[in-house]
Amino acid sequence: MTPMSRIDAMLTLLAAMVACIGGVPACGGWEDDPLAVRVERAALAMQRQSWEQGILAQAYLEAGADDMLVKMARGSLIHVAKDGRVATLGGSPLDCLMCGEPLVRAAKITGDPALAAAVDGLLGYVLERAPRTADGTLYHYDACLMSDSCHTAAPFLAALGRHDEARKQVDGYRRRLWDAEARLYRAIWDESKQAFARRDFWGVGNGWVACTLTRMIRALPGDRAAEREPLVAHLRDLLAGCLAHQRADGLFHDVLDDPKSFVETNLAQMLAWSILEGVRGGWLAADLLPAAERMRTAARGKVDADGLVQGVAGAPDFRHAGIAPEGQAFFLMMETAARRTAATSP
Repeated sequence: MTPMSRIDAMLTLLAAMVACIGGVPACGGWEDDPLAVRVERAALAMQRQSWEQGILAQAYLEAGADDMLVKMARGSLIHVAKDGRVATLGGSPLDCLMCGEPLVRAAKITGDPALAAAVDGLLGYVLERAPRTADGTLYHYDACLMSDSCHTAAPFLAALGRHDEARKQVDGYRRRLWDAEARLYRAIWDESKQAFARRDFWGVGNGWVACTLTRMIRALPGDRAAEREPLVAHLRDLLAGCLAHQRADGLFHDVLDDPKSFVETNLAQMLAWSILEGVRGGWLAADLLPAAERMRTAARGKVDADGLVQGVAGAPDFRHAGIAPEGQAFFLMMETAARRTAATSP
């Protein structure tokens, strides 16, 4: 046994022991995987801004780890803005909304009035106070709309059953950023100039949209099934646009159609999660699974000895290959989805 495999075995044993004694548990989605345990531990050690806290909390929600989910949600109540937003450490005014669904779930689990108030504060901001375009699409910052903005308000609204409002937000971004010929989203639109502030097909930005569509499809109740197909069709188009640029190693370039941009890891994790969830949910075909497995294999190969997923669009500016809490979170979401999809396969 190599020194690293000994460490992995010890981490797995320790995680199981901690779960049994009621401390910080290893998550139900990955406690049997030493590599994922390392990624989780590294994620918890990283400094996190607003959206990073939110997407890591979402990883615990995906895995059904309610104890850690509640801890993450309560940890989001430290930095509170006067306008009612919680988790406002860094990022744009919208980024804290990535904590939204975890807060909704934690409030239901605990009945904690503080968590319920946090949900109300975020919802009030989205519906009444957030700056927006004339058609109601929320700005990411100043007068700009970004592809990653899709993953802020829309999944939160969908989690609260406000599906019309969620769809309105996604449609607003689609009108401005979607390139139908390339089947990809451009990065940034400046509403004040009626022009792109960044025209690139940024890989991770497209990943955020894919995850948004997946969460919205998943949240639709049975009596709104007719609304699912347009979202599914758009997700299929987006996945096809991205997969047209998948490298032989399973990864993608940071700018999807620019081979001179760096090779990036997180889009592969985001798309793998979206595909695995879609196949498990029955709205995506199983013939997408080989592409997802190539992405997953490549991402697992990027985890270093400290549990850091290397090569993601790196914090803080996301314009270079590096590490980021969101890269850790999407690894964990991907692994949870892989296990659940395997468990439901015939």
